[in-house]
Amino acid sequence: MSSPRLHPDTIDAVRQRADIVDIISEQVVLKKQGKDFVGLCPFHDDKSPSFSVSPAKQFYYCFSCGAGGNAFKFLMELGKRSFADVVLDLARRYQVPVTTMEPAQQQELQRKLTLREQLYEIVAVAAKFYEHALFQPGGQQAVTYLRQERQLSEQTIKHFQLGYAPEGWQTLYGYLVEQKRYPVKLVEQAGLIVPRQGGSGYYDRFRDRLMVPIHDAQNRLIGFGGRGLTAEAKPKYLNSPETELFDKGKTLFGLDKAKAAIAQQDRAIVVEGYFDVIALHAAGITYAVASLGTALNVGQVKQLLRYTESKQIIFNFDADAAGIKAAERAIGEVAEMAYRGDVQLRILNIPDGKDPDDYLRAHTSAEYTALADSAPLWLDWQISNLLCNLDLKQADQFQQAAQAVVGLLSDIANADTRTHYIRHCAEIFSQGDSRIVPLLAENFLAQVRRKRRTPDGTKAAHDVQILSRSFLEEAEAALLRIYIHSAEHRQTIVDGLEMRDLQFSFSHHRALWRMVTELAVADPSTPSLLETLRNFSAESTGSLSQVHHLLYLEEKTRLDVLRAPLVIRAAIACLEKNMCEKRYRLLLNLWADSDFSASPEKHSQYQKQIVTEKRRIAELEAERSVDFADLASIPWVQHS
Repeated sequence: MSSPRLHPDTIDAVRQRADIVDIISEQVVLKKQGKDFVGLCPFHDDKSPSFSVSPAKQFYYCFSCGAGGNAFKFLMELGKRSFADVVLDLARRYQVPVTTMEPAQQQELQRKLTLREQLYEIVAVAAKFYEHALFQPGGQQAVTYLRQERQLSEQTIKHFQLGYAPEGWQTLYGYLVEQKRYPVKLVEQAGLIVPRQGGSGYYDRFRDRLMVPIHDAQNRLIGFGGRGLTAEAKPKYLNSPETELFDKGKTLFGLDKAKAAIAQQDRAIVVEGYFDVIALHAAGITYAVASLGTALNVGQVKQLLRYTESKQIIFNFDADAAGIKAAERAIGEVAEMAYRGDVQLRILNIPDGKDPDDYLRAHTSAEYTALADSAPLWLDWQISNLLCNLDLKQADQFQQAAQAVVGLLSDIANADTRTHYIRHCAEIFSQGDSRIVPLLAENFLAQVRRKRRTPDGTKAAHDVQILSRSFLEEAEAALLRIYIHSAEHRQTIVDGLEMRDLQFSFSHHRALWRMVTELAVADPSTPSLLETLRNFSAESTGSLSQVHHLLYLEEKTRLDVLRAPLVIRAAIACLEKNMCEKRYRLLLNLWADSDFSASPEKHSQYQKQIVTEKRRIAELEAERSVDFADLASIPWVQHS
């Protein structure tokens, strides 16, 4: 079904009711700064708080990447969702009645709205069922396991809503479908029952299992993990399937309970299993989460980074072979981020190969915290792992280790960090002979430099940043920005473009220009032009979504508006120069293709036009490159 056409009254009501600080603070750690809030931008790899949220204007803006908009736009961009879906979710959250433009769509819309609500309800009811079953006679084995083997208190069991799935084939089915009267198809969509082969009914997905409810970051129940209680149970751990609510690749177990502590402690610990998280939280280490049976991916790491400014994440996987392999898989997913310094990644391997749950049964939380505090950075951990089984006294193993280390070091983006590790590795490979450390360091440096370059001698692509915006695009943006933010200069811009018969070259600029001129015709005073544009742009997924940065001013662009007459003059000259250069190239081609002997007059005419265009280009170059000290910071005012 296509997205419903929501009635404007519904959109306005949701816009009025939704609080942008409340919505964004669920995804970004915000700190009060004057009248506004600031934090790390979730739309790019932000290293210092450049993301500003204004509760008065109900808008956000990133002064680094240019992302901006209202609450609708934030949720659309963050979740890659449609405008209608976002409005519908917010309407449900803020209890705003929803109406659509066509009555015929209302019934289908209500069905879509209620589906997820019904699934949330069914999963929540199932969780209560499992909780109750835990303390019935059939759940005695599960209770014994929790209390004796896991040594969990009643408080922890209740806090995590742990439960038990009875061993009968249709116990939950009978409760939800026959007793509670939930539609069987919805119970199946919630991932709780499975159709029998041949279509002769259903059976419970989870049977004779200890049940661990899984919540999303908004604390909504979305699925379960079931642990088998006998040696015969296959698999040992069984997760809910992918459903409308549950996507294990996008979910971190315990994040709903950990996010506040992650923000407070300014770091997160990632462990392997449910019971590692539960044990850590029970010990007061509440900034721990776990992935759900899959390798930790970049998206999950970015979720965690929203809550920590230091960007410190500690992987605490088992120290056995499987745990080391799991750590290496997880590092592989986020290595590029770590090499860039976008995440401060550390690796904690507990002595004697213990997992956090085992360790905390014999040690205090303070001892565990001390281990976390001293956890090595991921590169130090990887270097140690590379060298642990190699004998550097043997020439072949020395060479093997050196090549592996060079491979690691060559991917480090930061030169200072790279220099540190080159020296560190030289000291390791010197095997205590300090005299050869400088020689080894020089050798490592030479190899790293060679590896960091491509065959033609240019720097590797990942180490090069290319500025893609042209002088022309900057000039057009300046004209639009001044028009939007400075009403007194609007007519000057219109006259300048019309007098020289100029148009905007970029489609998103043309779209914005059409809109602002149409609004000006409808209401010449356009007192609410900026607010109107911000709302429309925030709710647009087309070309207008590319012009958010023009609707907000930072220090430099505010200065451009203040010196508008000079900027307008230079920008219009830039636009005309671009048009003249196109004509100049066309005339050159026509002149080259013409036959002088057959049409000398036309050939001569082309020559004169070429000279005229060349002269005009020189005049415009001087006009746009006027030597005003105030314009020195504008890139398209400089000589090319």
